[in-house]
Amino acid sequence: MTHAIRMPSLFQRAALMMTIALLCAAALSACGAAALPIVPTAQPTATASSTPAPTRTPGRDATPSPLPTSLPMTPTGGPSPTPLFGQPATAVANVSGSSVTNPNAPRIEFFTTDVLSIAPGDSVTLYWSTRNTTSANIYRLERGVRNQLYRVEPDGSLTVTTRRSDRTSVDFLLTVGDGALTTEQVLSIPILCPDAWFFQPPPSDCPAGPARETQIIEQSFERGRMVYVVETNLIYALINDGFAPAWIVVENRFNPATDLESEPSFVPPQGFYQPVRQLGFVWRGNDTIRGRLGLAITPDSNFEGFIQSVNSAGGDTTLYIASADASVLQLLPEGDQWQIITAP
Repeated sequence: MTHAIRMPSLFQRAALMMTIALLCAAALSACGAAALPIVPTAQPTATASSTPAPTRTPGRDATPSPLPTSLPMTPTGGPSPTPLFGQPATAVANVSGSSVTNPNAPRIEFFTTDVLSIAPGDSVTLYWSTRNTTSANIYRLERGVRNQLYRVEPDGSLTVTTRRSDRTSVDFLLTVGDGALTTEQVLSIPILCPDAWFFQPPPSDCPAGPARETQIIEQSFERGRMVYVVETNLIYALINDGFAPAWIVVENRFNPATDLESEPSFVPPQGFYQPVRQLGFVWRGNDTIRGRLGLAITPDSNFEGFIQSVNSAGGDTTLYIASADASVLQLLPEGDQWQIITAP
């Protein structure tokens, strides 16, 4: 059987061509995308980057980076430089050696008086103020040693009467706290010298009291002199033979009612004299004094003179005695030395 083929109409051919064109455009688009196929691979394992990530410049709110364990020393070998962002967490030695003040430790605001100086026997008022304590103590110092104690309030005033015998200064010590937290302060008030020396030029120290007028008997010997001070009834042997002690003091025990003024059997060589009465009694009876002084080279002198003394801070006494030749004899403490301190 023969089939006849029908040719499409012109309209049908146009529609068919348009359909083919659209299909080819779609196919071309699909063919272009398939030209670069993407072959999926396994995602690589993340590794640390060898290049550090940059950080932002520190600003007002920046968190500081950790400091190194030890900072380099400065070229001069001094302490490590101060970190730019705060102090390190580790303890830092105090290179200056100064201790940190404890704000809670007792302290003395002031310890004073309202006078510049006083006279012996006068009263003086002390003023003080302290902090971080409930009580305080004031000591009267005697030659640097704590003597009289006054228990006082942390703030206040205290009136103290000095002694007529006080010289140079009167000293007080204010102390607060206890143990390692004790705080102390000394107040020294100068004392005006109330007495004048009996000779010129005077010593720089203030005498222990006024000069005392007294009868004095003095005699010169080969190696020194003897001096009898009637007021004190003491006899001094001042020896210049270079041995110690340089001077010796003994009490006068001569009794004119029972003791001989001199030794009749002793006749001194030409130009020498035998001491008599008080001086002779000691000279004849004390072998040490007689042997060290030798014979008298002048008769004794009896005159009105003065004695005066001064006490050191340590309690030693230096004595000054007027001499027959208008000089002054200075007897240092403990018999150590004697000397003539003013020319005749």
